[in-house]
Amino acid sequence: MAGGISIHGVDVARGLPAEGLEVELHHLGSASGSERTLVASGRLGSDGVLDHPSKLGHGITGGTYEALFHIGAWLRATGYPEDQLGFLDTVPFRFVVGDVERHYHLPLKFTPWGIMLFRGS
Repeated sequence: MAGGISIHGVDVARGLPAEGLEVELHHLGSASGSERTLVASGRLGSDGVLDHPSKLGHGITGGTYEALFHIGAWLRATGYPEDQLGFLDTVPFRFVVGDVERHYHLPLKFTPWGIMLFRGS
């Protein structure tokens, strides 16, 4: 796949795709975020992937982006025990698209206590 930004979430504590996790993808224009534009938003599907045209490159230009993962709300909605809530809320991740011809895959792996997010393949 050439170009685009794909987002994939996995709840590693339960070993399941993060179906229903709300995600937003913003183009910031620059690292300061002075030109913030919503590029994509939605909930992850049953496979844990955001099904949006941005994953095929639609609307993706060079520059700084920020993905927002609404993990706290998802943990509450999926029935995590009260003692495992309240640490994570909305988790931001900023990254730069330097080559719009290359695909940027963002695999998010998380538990109620932490995240791992990186550029995958």
